[in-house]
Amino acid sequence: MPQTPDYIRISDEIIGDLRSGKVKSGDKLPSIADMSDRFGVSSSTIQMVYVRLEALRVIRRHQGKGIFVTDPKTWMREP
Repeated sequence: MPQTPDYIRISDEIIGDLRSGKVKSGDKLPSIADMSDRFGVSSSTIQMVYVRLEALRVIRRHQGKGIFVTDPKTWMREP
């Protein structure tokens, strides 16, 4: 069985944290550098995580302020 790519595994873990209430709507996510340290992956992998979460409307980037979790009601539903 093929291994799930790191960026999908990590973004699914973050979504799981959101669903469990560990992370809430409006929370600011850690920087890319902090996330790459936390998960032991490259910053480009975390960049892909954030691109995927943004595409699913789970996060929103605010230039100069950071990356924030959006309201779960606005998320794109997984197929």
